[in-house]
Amino acid sequence: MNEKRKKKLDELFQIFSLVAENSYVYLCDMQEDYSRWSKNAVDFFGLPSEYMCHAGEIWEEYIHPDDRESYHQSIETIFSGKDSDHDMQYRAKARDGSYAVCTCRGVVICDDDGKPEYFGGTIKNHDVISYIDNMTGLRSLYGFFDDLKAMFWKHEKSVILLVGVNGFSNINDIYGYSFGNSILRKLSNLLTENFRNYGQIYRMDGTKFAVISSDLTIEMMSAMYKQIKDQVAHDFYAQGEHVSLSLNAGIVNVDNFNISNETVYSCLKYAYYKSKSRQLGEPVIFVDALSNTNRTAIEKLNVVRNSVSENCKGFYLCYQPIVDASTEKLKGMEALIRWKNEHYGIVSPVQFIPILEQDPIFPELGKWILRQAMEDGRRMLEKYPDFIMNVNLSYAQLGQKNFADTVLELLRETGFPAKNLCLEITERCRLLDINLLKVMFRKFREQGIRIALDDFGTGFASLGILRELPVDIIKIDREYVKNVENSMPDQHTVKFISDLADAFSAEVCVEGVETAQMRNFLKRYGISSLQGYFYSKPIPMDQFIKKYVSDDSNPAQSA
Repeated sequence: MNEKRKKKLDELFQIFSLVAENSYVYLCDMQEDYSRWSKNAVDFFGLPSEYMCHAGEIWEEYIHPDDRESYHQSIETIFSGKDSDHDMQYRAKARDGSYAVCTCRGVVICDDDGKPEYFGGTIKNHDVISYIDNMTGLRSLYGFFDDLKAMFWKHEKSVILLVGVNGFSNINDIYGYSFGNSILRKLSNLLTENFRNYGQIYRMDGTKFAVISSDLTIEMMSAMYKQIKDQVAHDFYAQGEHVSLSLNAGIVNVDNFNISNETVYSCLKYAYYKSKSRQLGEPVIFVDALSNTNRTAIEKLNVVRNSVSENCKGFYLCYQPIVDASTEKLKGMEALIRWKNEHYGIVSPVQFIPILEQDPIFPELGKWILRQAMEDGRRMLEKYPDFIMNVNLSYAQLGQKNFADTVLELLRETGFPAKNLCLEITERCRLLDINLLKVMFRKFREQGIRIALDDFGTGFASLGILRELPVDIIKIDREYVKNVENSMPDQHTVKFISDLADAFSAEVCVEGVETAQMRNFLKRYGISSLQGYFYSKPIPMDQFIKKYVSDDSNPAQSA
């Protein structure tokens, strides 16, 4: 390799190293297939050298045989130009023969002509974890989980606060990352000053911090947070600049020691994001979030979460029919998740879905729902070849890099036709990169999969999503039709949504149809489909088959 290109490789490697906290760095000159790797990685795994030719092939030999094929395919797509980023987890063999779990992320850097020139990124070795955050000096997310585990072991009752900054990317854009880091250090100092005598402070992911205290009550923790929130909004300076920060906070009281770290953290994040999205930064206490006793709520969630890990034990699907508005013949059904066990009975998804969406385990449940719905849907196709299976998606699933491939793989495995599948999204998908969603949805539609926008109008972003994303069906929420016969505003709303859908070449499905009078009234608005208790409440698949496949009666008559 010529010295000029090697010098540039080294310079870029130093830049990557500056921002790679607690991770190994790798950088490959794709034109020469010549790489430089962190010395720590070389020492830990026993690699030949910091500088290597064909490093991808060398590294592949260190990866666990069960993970090797996925790695090979990912690297192949990078070097063939089919993909520009790499994000995966695998096991890699250390010098001592043991396997370490690693998360590997990388990006392709193109030259001025748009040709791939460098491929670089980081490898995080989860067996070598830092418990101290380098920037703030606080204990890290890993330290948080370790201390939480110790708290359970000691049976120490505690109150936990998760606090974070709103709109921090704007600060980085305006002042730069160095200034942004100084703000986080100043905020960490402020939290330390206020809480050091009451508990342990942690730097979590991104711009979030946590406090674990066995001395403070929920009320005291909430009051101290409000004081800090007011101070950073009006009297906060960094590097001589006055900066107004907006904070959010979730609080959880832990007095149950038969639950997992992950359950507590999911509850904490749920309360935090409710503070952010609905309470303008006011502290949200988890017990208030679910209108239940804290102990019962977290116990129940812990059992539900563990059920996902046990091959989704206790979960089952119910289905609600969707009928043609003109003929009232069955045209589809919506899959709805349920969970039950002997101790808690049937638990409403309202009590566990919003919290599990904050949990890394949720995509596993989402995949189970898709697979089960497809397998059940096949039973309808002989009698109803145009039958549509509607499945709700969470933004947590849509945020997965390979989610589209997962859906297509499940279609192949189950033999369910893509043209008979409709995926329902909500306006919460606005939290994701809209350009990535466009690519994903284009891929779905190319296969014949339909997209429905659920709960249209219940959030501020519904219209924007309709403009940006290709949607086949708009579902009007039941809130807009429950008084439609007597409410002029509701009538205008239904007509507006129907006209809007027509302008975007989308069909309209109305949820919450409960009476014949409501059905008759809605038909005047150009509605395509109807759904609600007038036709049937959600029922298990066997009952659905008995009602609609074994019985030739009209759906409305058999309700």
